[in-house]
Amino acid sequence: MNGEWDFRFDDNNIGEHEQWFKSFAGNMKIQVPYVYETKASGIGEALFHPHVWYQRSFKVPAEHQRKRILLHFQAVDYVAKVWVNGHFVGRHEGGYAAFSFDITQYAHSDAGADNQIVVKVEDSNDCTQPRGKQRWRENNFGCWYVQTTGIWQTVWLEYVNEQHLQSVKITPDLDTNSVRFDYRVHEGADRADLRLTTTIRMDGGVVKEMSMAVDRSHLTASVELISETREWKVEAWRPEHPRLYEVEFVLSRSDTIVDEVQSYFGLRKVSIQKGKVLLNNTPIYQRLILDQGYWTDSHLTPPSEEAIIEDIDKILAMGYNGVRKHQKIEDPRFLYWCDVKGLLVWSEMAATYEFNDQAVERFTKEWMEIVQQQYNHPCIITWVPFNESWGIGNVFVDRKQQQFTEAVYYLTKSFDPHRPVIVNDGWEHTISDIITLHDYEESGAKFSKRYASKDAITSNEISHMNWKYAMAQGYEYRGQPIIVSEFGGIAFKTEAGWGYGNQVDSEEAFFERFQSITQAIKDIDYICGYCYTQVTDVQQEVNGLLTEDRQPKVPLDRIKAINLA
Repeated sequence: MNGEWDFRFDDNNIGEHEQWFKSFAGNMKIQVPYVYETKASGIGEALFHPHVWYQRSFKVPAEHQRKRILLHFQAVDYVAKVWVNGHFVGRHEGGYAAFSFDITQYAHSDAGADNQIVVKVEDSNDCTQPRGKQRWRENNFGCWYVQTTGIWQTVWLEYVNEQHLQSVKITPDLDTNSVRFDYRVHEGADRADLRLTTTIRMDGGVVKEMSMAVDRSHLTASVELISETREWKVEAWRPEHPRLYEVEFVLSRSDTIVDEVQSYFGLRKVSIQKGKVLLNNTPIYQRLILDQGYWTDSHLTPPSEEAIIEDIDKILAMGYNGVRKHQKIEDPRFLYWCDVKGLLVWSEMAATYEFNDQAVERFTKEWMEIVQQQYNHPCIITWVPFNESWGIGNVFVDRKQQQFTEAVYYLTKSFDPHRPVIVNDGWEHTISDIITLHDYEESGAKFSKRYASKDAITSNEISHMNWKYAMAQGYEYRGQPIIVSEFGGIAFKTEAGWGYGNQVDSEEAFFERFQSITQAIKDIDYICGYCYTQVTDVQQEVNGLLTEDRQPKVPLDRIKAINLA
């Protein structure tokens, strides 16, 4: 459903009263999935509009006229209301989570019949809604950029039989060389004689296959992956060798296929032991780079799949083995290619900027949707619900805010006990599986001196970055791994915009500072990883290793040599 839609602003919020969902008269065209603020949308207006409307028609193909019709939205910011042929079909709140509606009863399935989809999107400058790096003032400021309003990821239709598979939660277990599947079959399905077959393959060859009767809507099964068809019996996923098992799920009745889904998984384990992060029971030093995922003409929306691949390839070419996806829930295609290419990912929630009951409710609901939706990706090795006390500004001392972070930590763990959770990346940690520190010190020598004593940092005897403490009051360091998850941010004097610290005036000055601070971090034995700021420039923030249109500012092989030294 991507492509041209009819579009209209509704600044006076009259559309619902006038029933635009029944008779929509758009006065503009927009290219979905690009928001109106972008050049790629065909509109390119940065001014904030709180209410916008979309309309598009579709026909049901003849071969699908007896099937159920699912309308999927990968992401719409912030509240989406959807009508089909004038009938209200549903509402979703949250700018980063995917959602869908069954529109079967509202659609005309007759051959050649037009169906009208109308979408109203409501957005605001309210800081209780998770907004990440989207500005809430008229102009850009600091590290906050042009807002994102409306449909900003793919819209698509899916035609399914009444009996269909809704979801599968896939949990590999490296220690037992097995994988567990938690299936959810559509509850309206007639389950008589219905069977579910799961076939696991590697390089096209069958590894394991199992079949079961579908006697309820929720099913669980586990299977050992050891196979004599594989040279090493099993295949583990790791950055330098990202092997993926292919998996096929087939629902059938009397040898007739009623639903078929293709997927994959990686056999890998993330754990923590003795102050180290372990991948597949082996310590891994994380060389991450901050990635905000902005493009010049399309902002948060990747302009193409090729653009996603280009970003990943350039990150790997610079010697990084992972990204901290900052304040953005990324396009699923990005995560797919990270799975394929072996790039580690920290998945970070977009922040609110106020703390009250509404912010708590909005944040928690959307965060749990995202954790569930991204769970199956092996590339994701860390969850990051909070950053730099944004939305929890008094967490250092405020018990209520501290309890909120604890609740989100344990709620995340209740769904996914297998990945580390970082609570408040950067400073003022409450309970957290990893202690992360943000420090934009320019001098490697000063950095080394500041971090000479692990105990002084972790006991709040001294602050890092000279103004923030590692732990919130009432919490103690308990031997967690320590990672410097923001540093660097070097910008050139020739660029209009800002970076962290003093701007440099030459390539050699850049590398002198880059090598000094990177090596200082690597030389501290209790620090087990880092995250450099950042991959690309983003609007007024010009501290990327690449420009916003992905041109290298410095030779990438020199960056790689320093990272791997």
